[in-house]
Amino acid sequence: MTVQTPEWVKDAVFYEIFPDRFAKAQPPHYYPNYLHSTNLEPWDEKPTSQGYKGGNFWGIIEKLDYLQDLGINAIYFTPIFQSTCNHRYHTHDYYQVDPLLGGNVAFAEFLKQAHERNIRVILDGVFNHVGRGFFFFNDILENGPFSAWLDWFKIENWPISAYDGTLPANYASWMGNRALPQLNHHNPQVREYIMQVAEYWIRQGIDGWRLDVPDQIKVEGFWQEFRTRVKNINPDAYLVGEIWKPAEKWLDGTQFDGVMNYQFTEATLAFAGGHRIVREYVEIPPYYPYPPLNPLQYAQRMHSLVNRYPWEITLTQLNLLGSHDTARILTIAGGDIKTVELATLLLFTFPGAPCIYYGDEVGLEGGLDPDCRRTFPAPQDWNTHLLEYHKELIRLRHQYISLRRGIYDPIYADDNIYVFSRSYKEETLVVVVNIDEHSHHVPLKIYDFPVKIKEKIWGNGSFNYEQKEGQDHIILHIPPRSGMILH
Repeated sequence: MTVQTPEWVKDAVFYEIFPDRFAKAQPPHYYPNYLHSTNLEPWDEKPTSQGYKGGNFWGIIEKLDYLQDLGINAIYFTPIFQSTCNHRYHTHDYYQVDPLLGGNVAFAEFLKQAHERNIRVILDGVFNHVGRGFFFFNDILENGPFSAWLDWFKIENWPISAYDGTLPANYASWMGNRALPQLNHHNPQVREYIMQVAEYWIRQGIDGWRLDVPDQIKVEGFWQEFRTRVKNINPDAYLVGEIWKPAEKWLDGTQFDGVMNYQFTEATLAFAGGHRIVREYVEIPPYYPYPPLNPLQYAQRMHSLVNRYPWEITLTQLNLLGSHDTARILTIAGGDIKTVELATLLLFTFPGAPCIYYGDEVGLEGGLDPDCRRTFPAPQDWNTHLLEYHKELIRLRHQYISLRRGIYDPIYADDNIYVFSRSYKEETLVVVVNIDEHSHHVPLKIYDFPVKIKEKIWGNGSFNYEQKEGQDHIILHIPPRSGMILH
């Protein structure tokens, strides 16, 4: 079977936004029906599990200049639909954007302005479970066994207890959390409802779906039908699943175009951070950026990852260093900026679409949830060096097609140095990474090297050619804990 994935994703640099925390603003005067709250947490204080900060799409619209200047051309939003929690994974109405975010009017205006800038937009599809306020479940709470929607859920016994934790819930819920009733996907009406929700927002102009815990939906053929129906409306729609483990089952070309590539995340943090990784921040999520990896081990992991899936899918994986479900990379690294820099270099030079979790590019810190969901900081609190570092790497990724579509080949992995190439037709870039605390001068025989290097296009270090023991060598000079890209 020929695997087809959206071409635009191969050229994408994604930015993940948690809408309550990125930006807020008042709507233009000609949107008088905007709903707002006076009971919001102060923007600059650390977030709590239940408090709202009041971020909205009007604020995100005002940030589009910033995102475009950064080089972002795709945005992934965590859930935006009406819900009774700040992260909005407790869906009440899949057809209504949360009023605190500005409602459907604000989202439509945002989508229009994003598309005018050629920025794609994908939404979080939470289709395994809903919130207790979801109309169909609320009807059961009101009418018990007389509800018309009884078989939309998995009722186990009566009476059901949606709020009193001293009593059994008596219905299936996600991870045993009674606030998240699980839909009965064996019911054809439920499946059809979800398919129509997915189709509706694709028709409204979104560019794809990030699918929450899709492995929890066990009905045979569900995601195959989902893909078919979405792609029938927009063949270029991007479908990316939240699968933390190896995902061969999901990436056979009949379901998702990619997954959130936590397999890349864990290996890259273990390599770039080594013993600096703060274990308390990585032991709860189901990924393992420890123990440290040496260059050979990292090269083996990357080689395996690149060859695990069809190449078209490898090019549309969603690669990331952190998300709303993990601690912030800078905090995981114990505040070590060099770890962040090295990991970011590896992110932007690996096959697949890189994704920045909002604020990582300016050095935003944060521990595990809810601390990883802090508000985007004011400019005076930015790490401007880190911001420029991101801009430079994003610019290079947009400039060189080999970084977006090129074959990935390890060249050298020893003594704390990792060298690999990305090659597409006549263009080849070579990436050199030194994770050591000391400078290195690495002589490589010319016949071991894939190309003739003309110039250094980015980073610290240098190279020269010389003869050693009668053979031509390229000598790579690389300072401590740094990297460079050669052309």
